[in-house]
Amino acid sequence: MNDQRNGDCPCQGGGSVSRRGALEWGTYVLGGLAAAATGIPIVGFLLGPLTKHSDRWIAAGTVTEFPEGQTRLVDLVNPLGKSDDGESGKIAVYVRRVAGEQFQIFAVNCTHLGCPVNWIPTAGLFMCPCHGGVFYDDGSHASGPPPRGLYEYEHRIEEGRLMVKLGHLPTLQQPA
Repeated sequence: MNDQRNGDCPCQGGGSVSRRGALEWGTYVLGGLAAAATGIPIVGFLLGPLTKHSDRWIAAGTVTEFPEGQTRLVDLVNPLGKSDDGESGKIAVYVRRVAGEQFQIFAVNCTHLGCPVNWIPTAGLFMCPCHGGVFYDDGSHASGPPPRGLYEYEHRIEEGRLMVKLGHLPTLQQPA
């Protein structure tokens, strides 16, 4: 029998491993796995800003699909998504055609806590069901706890199509 008090390791040489030695090594292995499992998200968080995701212009439809003075909910495909994302790979936006080729594209997220707002056409208001935030049809703040109006996506008209710049949520990168 090996005497560990003399510095002999039960895992070296021809000696057998004692129960205490096996439990000690098992503890090291499990502790290392737990540390690695805890560290992976931390490393991802630290390295996340190094990855660059460029925004892309996505077609929301033709200009003629949006009547003047109306606001419509449109589902667009997230350019950063994968082919198997399904419904979660879509981004919903409100498209408001002001007049002619003048549009406003709103994020569906309330500026208070990010709940999805609802467009109430009879009232001409966006309403947040979570905490009672209300926004006018132009996206400006009407009442409730939101600190500002709705966030807007960049857009442009290209060959008769309404193009929306997607790839990030405007709530994460636009100052108030």
